[in-house]
Amino acid sequence: TDSIQVLEGLAAVKQNPAMYIGSTDERGLHHLVYEVVDNSIDESLAGYATEIEVSLNKDGSVTVTDDGRGIPVKEHPKYKKSGVELIMTTLHAGGKFDSKAYKVSGGLHGVGVSCVNGLSEWLKVKVKRNGKEYFQEYDHGNTVAPLKEIGSSDKNGTEITFMPDLEIFETLEFKYETISKRLRELAFLNAGLNIKLLEEETGRQQSYKFDGGIREF
Repeated sequence: TDSIQVLEGLAAVKQNPAMYIGSTDERGLHHLVYEVVDNSIDESLAGYATEIEVSLNKDGSVTVTDDGRGIPVKEHPKYKKSGVELIMTTLHAGGKFDSKAYKVSGGLHGVGVSCVNGLSEWLKVKVKRNGKEYFQEYDHGNTVAPLKEIGSSDKNGTEITFMPDLEIFETLEFKYETISKRLRELAFLNAGLNIKLLEEETGRQQSYKFDGGIREF
């Protein structure tokens, strides 16, 4: 048993990224976007989010925003960390393990967004919840500073911006068409959900919303 190594936190993901996201090529790179989007889709399936926006930013990072409930910000009594930090830095800390939380689920069953964090050079999260806005930043999956309140807000939602790690991925070039196709499919599968895609560099944008869902396909 001495040879069994327990990898703490996100070290396991960094050591074997393909096990978690399939590959480190273009396909794996795009999978990062889908993992973050799947969290927002879950908020829609639970009856909260009505809109998701994906922005391919000029600097090569990606921002995913939704108008769901916002990731929980309360400190977890056992781990003494905010819900945001637990979900971002711990494998299997997603809400999907609570059978009551979601009836249907995409993504890597709660592994998703922490994997994205572990495979990113940096990640920033903003949460609007309880009339307030909160912010936290991570560097190569590690927490830079505790979650902090940065203002007030009359809306709810989550905004995640991440920059994939050049040392892990073979390419950092996101393809607008590839992501657009996937978002269109997700819009068909989630009737009434509005999914937007924006490419900052070119100004290209698209919006998908199918009130009839799969019937319109």
